[in-house]
Amino acid sequence: MAYAAITKTVMAKAMKALMSEKPFARISIGDICERCGMNRKTFYYHFKDKYDLVNWIFQTEFLEMLRVQNYSSGWGLLTDICKYFYSERDFYANALQVEGQNSFRDFFAESIGIILPEIMRDQFRTMEDPQFFVDFFTDAFQAAILRWLKNTPVLPPEQFMNRLESIMDVLGKR
Repeated sequence: MAYAAITKTVMAKAMKALMSEKPFARISIGDICERCGMNRKTFYYHFKDKYDLVNWIFQTEFLEMLRVQNYSSGWGLLTDICKYFYSERDFYANALQVEGQNSFRDFFAESIGIILPEIMRDQFRTMEDPQFFVDFFTDAFQAAILRWLKNTPVLPPEQFMNRLESIMDVLGKR
């Protein structure tokens, strides 16, 4: 692993640990640097801001892994997203609450927006305005995931996905 990747990974671990302790808004670059024993200059060499770090975590830990997967449908991909979020639920429950410019919520919406048309093609036979459905279900999926991750106890990912599939089945029959 190259030095830059090791440095980024150390910062990512620090950020994940901090996000399990306190809300994203209360975490400063100084907190991240202190936690991993690096200075601010090193942080800014690798990341624009803490939002960029959170997005990098999702990009490297999950999205890059997807490139080697072959999915026969979008449901398998959504199930894997839920399994991953479940395993990292403190971090993602916190990250998904952050809104605004460069937020993980926007980055995740963009990523999901690419997946949803494939799922909807299976569920909806005729779509007058596909982008409306993509936007609607992206927002709905994000809200559902956030609520799911914050619930105690948290349903296993498979049960959560079964509920989502049931909703889509009902909507697809209309």
